[in-house]
Amino acid sequence: MPTNLEARVAGALTNVRNPRVDNDVISAGMVRDLVVGSDGIVSFTFMLSADDPASLVRETRAALRDVTGVTDVKIEVVEPKAGPSPRPHTHEPAAAPPPAPAADLSSLGRVIAISSGKGGVGKSTVSANVAVDLARRGSRVGLMDADIYGPNIPRMFGLVDKPPVRGNRIIPLERYGVKVMSLGLLVERDAPAIWRGPIITKIIQQFLRDVEWGKLDYLIVDLPPGTGDAQLSLAQAVPLRGGVIVTTPQEVAVGDALRGAKMFERVNVPVLGVVENMSYFACPHCGERTEIFLRGGGERLAEELGLPLLGKIPLQSGVADLADAGKPVTVAQPESPAAKAIVEIVDRLVDVVGTRSVALPILTG
Repeated sequence: MPTNLEARVAGALTNVRNPRVDNDVISAGMVRDLVVGSDGIVSFTFMLSADDPASLVRETRAALRDVTGVTDVKIEVVEPKAGPSPRPHTHEPAAAPPPAPAADLSSLGRVIAISSGKGGVGKSTVSANVAVDLARRGSRVGLMDADIYGPNIPRMFGLVDKPPVRGNRIIPLERYGVKVMSLGLLVERDAPAIWRGPIITKIIQQFLRDVEWGKLDYLIVDLPPGTGDAQLSLAQAVPLRGGVIVTTPQEVAVGDALRGAKMFERVNVPVLGVVENMSYFACPHCGERTEIFLRGGGERLAEELGLPLLGKIPLQSGVADLADAGKPVTVAQPESPAAKAIVEIVDRLVDVVGTRSVALPILTG
């Protein structure tokens, strides 16, 4: 006979509904190997198919955390193997899920992936500021945070609210003229991202087809570091206009960035150029430049690949604090060396891919 806690957990799960099959997650057969420990820890396997909303994981976790006596929730997300889905435990015949509407990916405009072979080189900072500066110029811009393991874009834009859903379409949040979508807006801040390859593919596809981006001129995609499932899934899911490689001057970062560039080449995605971040330190008082790292790494990488060096962004005091406060440097300090360098990078990027050239004032909220 189930304990009171087990009964409360089961009751909470039956209150979480999967809109795709119009049934709760228990009856839909999505919860497997459920264990409710005497210490209050609830663990189970969650069967999430490619057609199910990714937000179901967040909703399920939140529902269980509200149960009195539950101390922790551990969910392993698994994509069901191909084949007939388990029939829901109900006396009524299971209704067939409605067909997913075909996504018009041409409305996404020029899709540009910002990538790096190594973490910590400032890829998300570059992505955020490039998107903001493109929007300032009058372009319709979306920013898709595909860094599944470290979704930092919401923090950099000061976004904390959950995006609304209308008619099974997710409405991206908007700040500084940029439409933003990120896994960080859908899961709890402290939830570890323990995602297997098929789930990463599903999230990328859902962000492309189930988000109401509207008509865009540019979709900037902030990729995770490396050359894994997210990069391959994006290249297979949407025609990419090209990739931009972000590196720092030291050789260890350049070597990793080279592998990232080669990955784009192997999946027939053109690399638009190289950005060297943390290129040098400019003294805010006297303007003297100091090469903190080995110099010229970005130039050597661009030369080896036969690509343009789009620009060099200096180290600048306070940029990280501005990002934590949700204020991209191109908005908060548009006359600073880092902001000016990013504007020049966007100038060169625009020359490569084309743009609308109507200048707009920088928005502050």
